[in-house]
Amino acid sequence: MLQHSLTAFGGPQVAMALMQYRFVEKRRDLTAQELVEYSAFCQLLPGASSTQTIVLVGFKRGGVVLALLTLLVWMLPAVCIMTCLALLVSYFSWSGEIKALSLLQPMSIGFIISAALLLFQKSVNSIITRWIFVITAIITFIGFNTPWTIPTIIILAGVVTNFSDKRIPTDGTAPKSIQWRALVLFVLLFIAAGFLSERATKQNWESRKLFNLFENNYRFGSMVFGGGDVLIPIMYEQFVTRPASKRIQENKRDVVKIDRANFLTGTGLVRAVPGPIFSISSYMGAMALKDKSMSTQLSGALVASLGIFLPSFLIVLFFFPIWQYLKKYAIFYRSLEGVYAAIVGIMIGASLYLIKDIAVDLKSATAVSVSMYVVIFFLSTYLLYKQKLAPQWIAFSCIVIGLLMSGWF
Repeated sequence: MLQHSLTAFGGPQVAMALMQYRFVEKRRDLTAQELVEYSAFCQLLPGASSTQTIVLVGFKRGGVVLALLTLLVWMLPAVCIMTCLALLVSYFSWSGEIKALSLLQPMSIGFIISAALLLFQKSVNSIITRWIFVITAIITFIGFNTPWTIPTIIILAGVVTNFSDKRIPTDGTAPKSIQWRALVLFVLLFIAAGFLSERATKQNWESRKLFNLFENNYRFGSMVFGGGDVLIPIMYEQFVTRPASKRIQENKRDVVKIDRANFLTGTGLVRAVPGPIFSISSYMGAMALKDKSMSTQLSGALVASLGIFLPSFLIVLFFFPIWQYLKKYAIFYRSLEGVYAAIVGIMIGASLYLIKDIAVDLKSATAVSVSMYVVIFFLSTYLLYKQKLAPQWIAFSCIVIGLLMSGWF
């Protein structure tokens, strides 16, 4: 597993290919059919799908204990690397932006667009899903700085597609054993995280930002469908857009805030790191506390990482035993049809919002810088979507170009 976590570049698609090679063909931990079933099942759940698939491999081999150890070994290398990168970024004194890494910003938006295009082909294939896609993209762009916009859209999209009479599978067997403890722990942590986060902010606890980070990331891990490319826009709304909103400013709430340039730099860096894209949470946890001591930043990275990966672990352990049983519920499948169409719309709307923000900053930039941003954006989208070039090579190339432009070489 450690070898897998250190070499799994390129996101969930590459991770799946490596799992096929290592766990099916080489180790024979499971069959190819089981791996496909695990992957399909995890795509229906919120959280990190590639992480959940790996957890199920461990669960099949050795139960809950091995599943937990599998999760830790899978996430630790990426979490450690992203935490170290966040510390390096924090201690550069370049007026809030690392110039050598600035090209990772348009690249990260290009990656989100390319992922949205791939999901569009799979999820937007009927009249109702096309309407959901268009309306969702528009609403997301207009209401991106409102925290309830995205969850409301997802819920309504699931309701709308339940008016369909689409045929739903009815085969499958009832579960043998349900991990009720996992569900109880998941719910209790969700409630406790929200309560303590709000209380810590209102009473101005010294460690309030750590409670806020855990709550934010636990909520992300509990509600994000579609993987890391959906997580990043939602994080952007929470950590960059929301703190600057009028309501937060008027209430003078001391919420978790991350500089936009540093945020986008992190979303680019995570593409060059092996392991789950959800490890971006460790970068954000450390970056949110960049004005604090290094030990506090490390605590922020740890708390954020636990917050975002724990829900994926608990959710998959609870739902997997009733996977066959869930196939009988038409409402479940019909809702997902609308949810996935809405996710694509959210990704497009969020990308347009990010482009708008970058365009504001580029007003005072040189023509060469603006042109380079535009070229990198379109080239990143094209190379990933059309040429299927591995994301880490695109990220490395953008870093090298940035270093050359900054006069490092």
